[in-house]
Amino acid sequence: MSTPADTPADAPGTAPARTASAPAARPFAGQGVVVTGAGRGIGAAVARAFAAAGARVVVNDLDGTAARAVAADCGGSAVPGDAASAEGLAALVHSARGALARHGAELDIWCANAGVAPAGGADAAPEAWAAAWEVNVLAHVRAAELLLPHWLERGNGRFVATVSAAGLLTMLGSAPYAVTKHGALAFAEWLAATYRHRGLRVHALCPQGVRTAMLASTGAVGEALLAPTALEPAEVATALLDAVAAERFLVLPHAEVADYYTARAGEPDRWLAGMNRLQRQLEQEGAL
Repeated sequence: MSTPADTPADAPGTAPARTASAPAARPFAGQGVVVTGAGRGIGAAVARAFAAAGARVVVNDLDGTAARAVAADCGGSAVPGDAASAEGLAALVHSARGALARHGAELDIWCANAGVAPAGGADAAPEAWAAAWEVNVLAHVRAAELLLPHWLERGNGRFVATVSAAGLLTMLGSAPYAVTKHGALAFAEWLAATYRHRGLRVHALCPQGVRTAMLASTGAVGEALLAPTALEPAEVATALLDAVAAERFLVLPHAEVADYYTARAGEPDRWLAGMNRLQRQLEQEGAL
């Protein structure tokens, strides 16, 4: 709102005048960010949030059409392809660095967001377990292997792992998801503990339910456990950027997860008993 011409800009009760050319806050201006699995859901929201904060963003997804749509929406670059295999990640990192260099940016932040959530327990198909390990864990390890040499040499870099609250707690109905998300958290913790003094910053993004296609795919279990408190992807992205600015490792868009995590660590038998009661309830309701 402009200041009336007959009112001094610094008069009591008035805000300082802002010129039309005053830039909005852009805390990530000039930084290069790669977001995997960013064609929709949390990844797309994270890409848009970083772009709005001034970053130059590379949007990755297996779905090339979706990746290009998000990139066009946020002024980024689309690099579709596999973000899990060694070959796919090598190609992605190479292409992302090239895309960022064309805009005068380096690869500063890697958001390992792509994930899969196959249903099942110990009897889940071997292919489901293999996919969960490849995408939810080994993709993070392989990306770090490629990124760390340059980051450590220059003394800074930032790794964001989309872990989910399942990595802190568990996920009834999906042993592959729960187990591999614990692995993703463990690797993020290891990175932070090992390389913090050398300039690496690590963040573990741990939301509960988020209104995405992945939540919808969980069916009755997701509807019962996660849907009631589900957030929009944009809310999760805002929580992430706030945590990055504050240099917080754990990113908890659902604040109550901190209490659950504390209870799990402090009274594991009581926590497991409570989770088993929930399991039995879901079985009785036919959700499991």
